[in-house]
Amino acid sequence: MNRVSQKLMSTWVRLGPRFLPFADAATPELPLSRLLRLSLFQVSVGMALVLLIGTLNRVMIVELDVPASLVGIMISLPLVFAPFRAVIGFRSDTHRSALGWRRVPFIWRGTMIQFGGLAIMPFALLVLSGGGDAAKYPVELGWAGAGLAFLLVGAGLHTVQTVGLALATDLAPAEARPKVVGLMYVMLLFGMIASALIFGLLLADFSPMKLVQVIQGSAVATMVLNCLALWKQEGRNPNRGKSSRPAPTFRDSWDNFVQGGHAVRRLVAVGLGTLGFSMEDVLLEPYGGQILHLTVGSTTKLTATLAIGGLIGFGLASRVLSRGFDPFRMASYGALIGVPAFLLVIAAGPADSAVLFGLGTALIGFGGGLFGHGTLTATMNLAPPGQSGLALGAWGAVQATAAGVGVALGGIIRDVVANQHAGQAFGPAAGYDLVYLLEVLLLFAALAAMLPLMRGARLAQN
Repeated sequence: MNRVSQKLMSTWVRLGPRFLPFADAATPELPLSRLLRLSLFQVSVGMALVLLIGTLNRVMIVELDVPASLVGIMISLPLVFAPFRAVIGFRSDTHRSALGWRRVPFIWRGTMIQFGGLAIMPFALLVLSGGGDAAKYPVELGWAGAGLAFLLVGAGLHTVQTVGLALATDLAPAEARPKVVGLMYVMLLFGMIASALIFGLLLADFSPMKLVQVIQGSAVATMVLNCLALWKQEGRNPNRGKSSRPAPTFRDSWDNFVQGGHAVRRLVAVGLGTLGFSMEDVLLEPYGGQILHLTVGSTTKLTATLAIGGLIGFGLASRVLSRGFDPFRMASYGALIGVPAFLLVIAAGPADSAVLFGLGTALIGFGGGLFGHGTLTATMNLAPPGQSGLALGAWGAVQATAAGVGVALGGIIRDVVANQHAGQAFGPAAGYDLVYLLEVLLLFAALAAMLPLMRGARLAQN
């Protein structure tokens, strides 16, 4: 590390405890410099999410004229792997390797899979654009290539994030683990904000070739960030590969997890709330482009607005929850804030107001941050002893599955309504508005699912 890099890192570490949320998660065993370096894997995950959900969905729908339902299905393809997050986390808990590692092999495989998807994606988009030599290839080949690329990026993303968070909990003392997990998610939001701003600047003057270069740069950045995050983090223990003791089965561990603390109801609430906060993911940027006539650079920055709102929500929730506030009540406040947020987005179309649209988007992120932190904290607090990794994986599996279903449904509903007589009568915003109204109803359903959990928390305190 040269002198400039050393100075930057030392400045970042000094500023961290004062300005970085969850900076008090650092301990003598896991200093802030090492913790921040480990969190780089979340930055790469955030970058991939912005690319998939933000930039590419708008470009494919608006610039490349790919049907929104097809784009929604492509973006939801990682849903195939989402239910396995709990299994991935459990397998990394019990993995036996001759090298003595548990987490590193899984994170490395996930990184390579994600890199492979990003390497394929530019060629698929060139075929979809139909320009130059790509015009001689059938457009269906571009659809298939893009679908494969989305699938690989999603599979790698789920693997890296699940096992990376498990590694973070391994390295931190038990009393600091909830704060460490919180810091990891804050860094995810930082990665989304930074990536959205950078992508917006690079694509301000859009062309298919510039988009290809952005994707190629993202692939290289993913490898670099994840390798830096992993470097000398997990200690080797060769005895792990020599143990003759039978490993616990996933079924036994799962049965133990779901027996206590209303685990099933918690997961149902997580699924409903996440569905309510995610159906618009594939639609916000196309809505800005088609209804409000915003540029690619402007709509890409909406993802940063969404992430900033989530960051503020996560930071506020962390401060309040650290004082003993009920996490289920915090999650319910997040769902309540989401209701007027979606109504503002709906009102932005008739008012032709980018300000209302941006405010609604920020409030969606803020409510989602409160909801996500509340449900995550409750899951960690109520996890059975020795099963925090499985609990975290289950929370991530339900959240990712619900998000994938929401993205697919959002695109399909928008296309179906747009092609009906009602959609033609009410204008191009009809399909978008119906999705936003459905999300309001889902947030009310999540509130209903959490009411018994809040009552149970009050009874436990009394």
